[in-house]
Amino acid sequence: MSTILVDSNVILDIVTEDPRWYDWSAQAVARHAERSVLAINPLIYAELSVKFPTIEELEDTVLPEHFQRLALPWEAAFLAGKCFLAYRKRGGTRTAPLPDFYIGAHAAVSGLALLTRDTERYRTYFPKVRLIGPSAVH
Repeated sequence: MSTILVDSNVILDIVTEDPRWYDWSAQAVARHAERSVLAINPLIYAELSVKFPTIEELEDTVLPEHFQRLALPWEAAFLAGKCFLAYRKRGGTRTAPLPDFYIGAHAAVSGLALLTRDTERYRTYFPKVRLIGPSAVH
């Protein structure tokens, strides 16, 4: 069974019932949960935490039986830094934070697919990662 890293934007679409993205995100999570292991890492968890007043509420949203908790590989830290540097050299602004590069690098070095709405940046800096998104080929 394959493992899919679920980006925080997808989970937040569902939690906040985002008017534009809720349907797509909810359907994508449900469809992939049937045949894959869904996972998060500490950075995704941290990004999600800003929308929850308590850790208990966040835990109720990302139950371990629904989202496997993955550790961050050290190799991903190196790759994230290099990709972020390339991004900055291309004129990238800080609106793309380093944690996004770390999430992409985690997927890359661990051979994980990535479920996200933000496919463009991931496709540019992590071309070998299988992206699952609204504009990605499924």
